[in-house]
Amino acid sequence: MKILITGGLGFLGSNLASESINREYETIIMDNFFREGTTLNYNWLKEQGEFIFENKDIRIWYDVEEMIKKYKPDVVFHTAGQVAMTTSLKNPRLDFEVNALGTFNLLEAIRKYSPETIVLYSSTNKVYGDLEYIKYIETETRYIAPDYPNGFDESLKLDFHTPYGCSKGTADQYLLDYHRIFGIKTVVFRHSSMYGGRQFATYDQGWIGWFIREALRIKREEIEEVKIHGNGKQVRDVLHADDVINLYFKTVDNIEKCAGEAFNIGGGMENSLSLLELFRFLEDELDIEIKINKKPWRISDQKIFVADITKINKYTGWKPKISKEEGLKRMIKWCEEILGERRVK
Repeated sequence: MKILITGGLGFLGSNLASESINREYETIIMDNFFREGTTLNYNWLKEQGEFIFENKDIRIWYDVEEMIKKYKPDVVFHTAGQVAMTTSLKNPRLDFEVNALGTFNLLEAIRKYSPETIVLYSSTNKVYGDLEYIKYIETETRYIAPDYPNGFDESLKLDFHTPYGCSKGTADQYLLDYHRIFGIKTVVFRHSSMYGGRQFATYDQGWIGWFIREALRIKREEIEEVKIHGNGKQVRDVLHADDVINLYFKTVDNIEKCAGEAFNIGGGMENSLSLLELFRFLEDELDIEIKINKKPWRISDQKIFVADITKINKYTGWKPKISKEEGLKRMIKWCEEILGERRVK
């Protein structure tokens, strides 16, 4: 099998690339070293085995056209993207060009030169907007949506907010329409929160990794507090990278059922977590006290998003295997190793 991974040096892309290499598939990675950590991920992947690397930009039609004409991949894992809502507010043109135009470039190239290619897209729960119309109950540590005990399914109305929500939502809908109109085998994953090794988190993106790193800095007495936006009761269902990898390859195996479908993806209700609950876990694990500096809420920040994963389970049999407790412990270990390496350097 020949697999092309756009954004293959990012968090999700590098994990998928590693699995593809380990399966001894012909693996082509397309990336332009846009994000922090991509050089480290490139060097790490070189240790995993053989792959083809193309330094290309998803925004440039010629780059994308050349890739698809040259390789005609069996599968594309389309993970290239601008992933931070805050960046979309600072630079909406960049956000649009990467997420919307880049995806359009890919779909057009596949339609013209490789129409049998399977395309799996990493979309986002932000296509559902801020969900302010949902009824919430506030507890000591989290928000609860009592009308959705199993989380939100795909019947939730689309409601694009912020440039990021608009650009990802545009790409999301183009993927589905290229199946309806042109018969391209596309699948859309509307992800909640992913985390795991190779995620070089920032303050704006990758909250699990970011706050674990901040907690480790507190333990080392490098900082005294963590800064958050809102009251810390925001809830997401967290999904470890190993489970995400399994999802993507399992979907390829079930493409005849899944083509043209969108799926809400996350850890499910049992793996849901608020910021305050994460901090309590980290305090116990690291034997520290986390002081919180609360800032105003971010624009369009959802109080809660937990994916109802019934549909993807029905179509593929997939469900998460790594509990939030086990996954967080793995992530702490990985972050300790990375911080240790950087201190040595």
